[in-house]
Amino acid sequence: MDQSGTSEVEQPVSDGDDAQADAVQFDLFGLPVEQTPAPKADAGAKPPRTTTEAKAAPATADTPKKRRSRDVLAAPPSPELLALAAELPPQVHLGTSTWSFPGWHGIVYGDEYSNSKLSREGLTAYGAHPLLKTVSIDRSFYQALTVTEYLRYAQQVPEHFRFIVKAPMTITDATVRAERGEPVSLNPCFLNAQMAIDEFVTPCLEGLGAKAGALVFQLSPLPDQMLAQPAVFIERLAEFLAALPTLPEGTCYAIEIRDASLLTPRFIRTLKAAGVRYCVGIHARMPDPLRQAAALALLDGEPAGPLIVRWSLHGGFKYEQAKAKYEPFNQLVDQDPGTRAALAELAARYALAGQPVVIAVNNKAEGSAPLSCVELAREIIEAYARLAHEHEHEQDGTQAESEADLHADQAERREDGESGGER
Repeated sequence: MDQSGTSEVEQPVSDGDDAQADAVQFDLFGLPVEQTPAPKADAGAKPPRTTTEAKAAPATADTPKKRRSRDVLAAPPSPELLALAAELPPQVHLGTSTWSFPGWHGIVYGDEYSNSKLSREGLTAYGAHPLLKTVSIDRSFYQALTVTEYLRYAQQVPEHFRFIVKAPMTITDATVRAERGEPVSLNPCFLNAQMAIDEFVTPCLEGLGAKAGALVFQLSPLPDQMLAQPAVFIERLAEFLAALPTLPEGTCYAIEIRDASLLTPRFIRTLKAAGVRYCVGIHARMPDPLRQAAALALLDGEPAGPLIVRWSLHGGFKYEQAKAKYEPFNQLVDQDPGTRAALAELAARYALAGQPVVIAVNNKAEGSAPLSCVELAREIIEAYARLAHEHEHEQDGTQAESEADLHADQAERREDGESGGER
């Protein structure tokens, strides 16, 4: 089983250290072009199945069986997993950053498949997992995708599925970077609203339709000269957001940042004025989820919009370090109970308020994103039950107080009436 390419397609990028690995070209399925040479015998065939079938004898009873054997099979869910999925509030969508990991054999997939096979054909099996109801399309960060590419994704997943989609870095990175990721100049296309509409928003909506959950603008680390003038940057961001088209119901814009100094009341007020969500980004460059939850409280007061979370990286690691430690991503290596508990509390609170919750977990968070989703689901269910119980008691207490006030008022009126009769 080839594990060599399990993270190059949709791995989130946070800084220049990761840019060299991402400076590659991708085909329709998100694969590096240089890693997907077609076998000589199939060079003239697209898809390859055409050549195989052309050589085959007339169709026989076993022909469908052979065709099915090439499909990516989903791992049979355990009764425990099915029960867990049934208990999770329906508005909670958990998932991962991409799906093309051979190490997920037995966790998501029913057999061993190559990275390229899973990238092309694995999304349907991924979508059959009872807990995985979202996925982050990160390859759109590296180059703009077409309507056809988005449509292909949408056709492979069920109706309840929701995608998180990252805008191209040509729009969200303030600098132009060299091959190794180091900034070389300012990017003239940074926060260009028309480019965002033409190359991202329009094709994404036309292709994904109602399955587009969150359109995320992940702002790469800003250059020092921009961070030195935060008011100027926030004004520019406000103009950009105001120029974006209104989205259909059920889809939202979200901003994810990689500079903790930007997480200020003014920044949050700017998002609120534009009707844009703050994407909670769990990453070494950002504060812990509790501080980011405080920013959300400033945005919403009470939960008033969808919760969007991208749990990208375990604290203290860079992507390549986490990748080397955690591959083949088939077990939880460094569990992060603090982050998990904070996210579960947030998710439960938003779900209890009737708001959508969309959380994408990276393999580099704890070692295996699908297994992180399982543990996170357990904690969300527990937190939801606890908060619902507390809410019920609060309502009972409020009702009891109201009834007591009513009885006291009635008694006071009776006393007043009796006093009046005596006079």
